[in-house]
Amino acid sequence: MATKSSTAAQDTAAKANAAPPVGKKDLPKSYEAARDELAAVVDKLEAGGLTLDESLTSWERGQALAGACETFLAGARKRVDDALAAESTPEG
Repeated sequence: MATKSSTAAQDTAAKANAAPPVGKKDLPKSYEAARDELAAVVDKLEAGGLTLDESLTSWERGQALAGACETFLAGARKRVDDALAAESTPEG
């Protein structure tokens, strides 16, 4: 049975090896940069040879990058929709 101190030491070691959370400031500033990094993450995961922790960290980064790509695309979609709406509005 593990003692409290050994369990605490294991928890501390696990936290030290864990990847830092991905914040918005860590994400690329453009769609193209996010897409390119996401493609590199996918290639890395598909190539294999990563530890479980490395795989999970890469997957988490990929999820964050995919979300960033979706946000960039939603912004682009809105710009197109706004432009089309402006064109179809009769001039006063």
